[in-house]
Amino acid sequence: MPITEHQQELLSRHGANYTNGLTTSEASSRRNSTNGGLNKVQKPINCPSWVCCLLPCINHIPSMKQFRYVQPDDAEVLRDGRWIRYDAASLVLGDIVRLAEGDVVPADCVVISLGMEHVDASSIVGEDEEDVGNATSAVANNGIIDSLTELTVDSHYITGETKPKHLPCRANQTVQPALLYYGSRVLEGACIALVTGCGERTILAKLIKEGRWPPKGDLSGEVEEIGRMNMDESTNDDYDSSGIALVQRY
Repeated sequence: MPITEHQQELLSRHGANYTNGLTTSEASSRRNSTNGGLNKVQKPINCPSWVCCLLPCINHIPSMKQFRYVQPDDAEVLRDGRWIRYDAASLVLGDIVRLAEGDVVPADCVVISLGMEHVDASSIVGEDEEDVGNATSAVANNGIIDSLTELTVDSHYITGETKPKHLPCRANQTVQPALLYYGSRVLEGACIALVTGCGERTILAKLIKEGRWPPKGDLSGEVEEIGRMNMDESTNDDYDSSGIALVQRY
């Protein structure tokens, strides 16, 4: 399964190493560049822990219950050339993560490839070669990809969209580099993805700050527009920017 020019551009733009991931020192440096900020989203009702202990009813407010549901515990991240289970709060922009069925998406991410194994990053498909057709049967007949040729992710609790996002393998064996939101859930399949937004710079954090979460309707169209704006603002060297890259248009 090759990757597209757009995916290669995204990896370069975020200073990401698809084959080996970031080194421990690189990840530490990027975290320090954001003043030590962790990949955590502020609660919709942000009160001291002692207040929550005295008033446990706060934790039963619908928004707080939903917030707990969308929180990731850990993430499988590629660091120093090895896949390791890591605290999701320690992720940084440019990390390479692996998601599988049942996982909570640990940050805003862009899908790079389907399945649990790396694709050949040296094989890049150009614009004129891309085909959005489903390649499940064709790929299976060639015997070059396992059965994980599609991905289904539910973002209902983040954006209010009613239908899960479905990403099939294209006829040229690539996948549309779609944006997955922090707090979404993988319903089916697996993928390797690039972290493009962490903590208070994720879509979820923005919606909470604006008082629009939990969503009362389908905000997916507006969320995509926010992503476009952030993509235009992000640069390779600016790790203080959100880095949320909307790539649905590709």
